[in-house]
Amino acid sequence: MKRMRTAALGLLALGTLSGGALFAASDDAPRYTVDPYWPKQLPNNWIMGQVGGVAVDGQDHIWVLQRPNSLTPDELGASQSPPRNDCCAKAPSLLEFDATGNVIKSWGGPGYVTDWPTNEHALWIDKGGNVWISGNGVDDRAVLKFSAEGKLLLEIGGKSKAPKNNQDTALLGRVAGIEVDDAAHEVYLADGYLNNRVVVYDSNTGAYKRGWGAYGIPLSEIENTVEQIEGDISAAGKIPPYAPTDAPDKQFRSPVHCVRLSVDGLVYVCDRHNDRIQVFTKQGKFVSEFTLRPATLGNGSTWTIAFTRDVKQQYLLVPDGENSVVWILNRGDGSIVSSFGHNGRNAGQFHWIHQLAMDSKGNVYTGEVDTGKRMQKFTPAR
Repeated sequence: MKRMRTAALGLLALGTLSGGALFAASDDAPRYTVDPYWPKQLPNNWIMGQVGGVAVDGQDHIWVLQRPNSLTPDELGASQSPPRNDCCAKAPSLLEFDATGNVIKSWGGPGYVTDWPTNEHALWIDKGGNVWISGNGVDDRAVLKFSAEGKLLLEIGGKSKAPKNNQDTALLGRVAGIEVDDAAHEVYLADGYLNNRVVVYDSNTGAYKRGWGAYGIPLSEIENTVEQIEGDISAAGKIPPYAPTDAPDKQFRSPVHCVRLSVDGLVYVCDRHNDRIQVFTKQGKFVSEFTLRPATLGNGSTWTIAFTRDVKQQYLLVPDGENSVVWILNRGDGSIVSSFGHNGRNAGQFHWIHQLAMDSKGNVYTGEVDTGKRMQKFTPAR
């Protein structure tokens, strides 16, 4: 099996086009325009840190899971003793925005519950309005389910610094992505920054249901080699760095960064450092894969996925934090049809775009990490 398994996959040498796009859009490809006025200034002299997770609920409210501990002393000048300047204070970890960009609810943060994540990461809102979160800190081995008002309802896993173990279903491995299948009462986890697997649990009881690795291999066949990911894991047994000329990895590389369910019952998984997306049935049978900008090194190209709102979900929107762009792919074959964004700090540009979610009207909301620390909104151009 060759690495470029399905379609052309955007292997052309792409130049920068007008408007910052990196790819000439096909005529019917979705297009987006940045809304520079969303969100509005946060209340209470708050400031937002790195955006770990973004989700949209059934009311088209936008939820953000941000990292208060990622803020620097100068960003929190008003909180110093004595204050060094007029701004700011840490916002709560969870912020709920209405469609116009006002904060209408907030809660959570370090110490909110015993096993609150050390470094906030994934976020999902199920159809019941429950809030699911995870973390990717070194001891973040759990997923937490809350009510919309912030009451803890369920915990899968727990805090631990135990070694990675892809065969252990009682403990998670720094979960990077969450999605709930409401009809089946199941929660899918991209597990994650430490482990190299997808695992599924009952979303009401937390009971383990099933799991798999790359190409649908059973948990028993997933290696427990420790990888060096973003400088925060012991390098003991470190695997060789990824190279684009390598044969396709038989394992997921950390982080397994997203899991998303399509309307036709397929499971899409972001194997970020391998620059690829693998597709499975809900039972974990491998269906297909495609690579995206496979010359990308560093932090990889496939950070998360959102489906367009047409009935067949014809396109995938894939934020690429390493290349600072959102790729728009044909879902059928993974070919690039368009893109938007460019590396930079201005409206419509990105620095480490990390998460993306879409509301029922097709508006796109993006969140950035590292020193990006912001949300942006993009509206359909036609």
